[in-house]
Amino acid sequence: MSKPWLMLLLLGYFLVNKTGDNKKKHWYVYLALTFFFIGDILIINDTNIIFLSLSLFFFSVGKIFFCIKFSHKKDFNVSRLIPFTSIMFLYTIFLIGFLYKSLEAFLVPALISFFLTLLMVQFSYLRQSVFSRKSYRYVFFGVLLFVLSEGMMAIKTFKLSLPLQDFLIMMFYGMGVYFMVFGIINEKEYELEDVEKYDGEINLS
Repeated sequence: MSKPWLMLLLLGYFLVNKTGDNKKKHWYVYLALTFFFIGDILIINDTNIIFLSLSLFFFSVGKIFFCIKFSHKKDFNVSRLIPFTSIMFLYTIFLIGFLYKSLEAFLVPALISFFLTLLMVQFSYLRQSVFSRKSYRYVFFGVLLFVLSEGMMAIKTFKLSLPLQDFLIMMFYGMGVYFMVFGIINEKEYELEDVEKYDGEINLS
């Protein structure tokens, strides 16, 4: 029940403390948090198949907006990305394999949702050479906490109960989304201008 209120507080927090004048980038965050807010309301009744399906859909759309916000067109080191991506891919495969028989009709939606989570992790990881260390670390750490929360929520919903599951899921989820928003707020103005300038040059070429 506390998840929707958390999203509303984070929406207000971002509205007051956002940096930069790029309204388009700001709207990505607003929309991501709004879709998470709707998903949180729907997942309160996680025993209802319709509500659970809609919740999964809204969370997936929210992840897409976070992916867009985290993405950039600056060059990155592919060799540095491969080992980390491999680890996250193995984690996703393990989780899907563990839940496979229990997912049933939710197998494809779950695959899509976990794939989008993997993209979130990758895009947040690729911010390292573009944004300040403080912004990068908070966003990346927040995404990892979100991954833990989502994994525990999937196990709780489709497989089995875990010790302190409700407390841990809420703690990781709340801290994860907060750190993501806090890291975005701590993006420096000149960093945003550099990214936008680089993206503009790419589009012109």
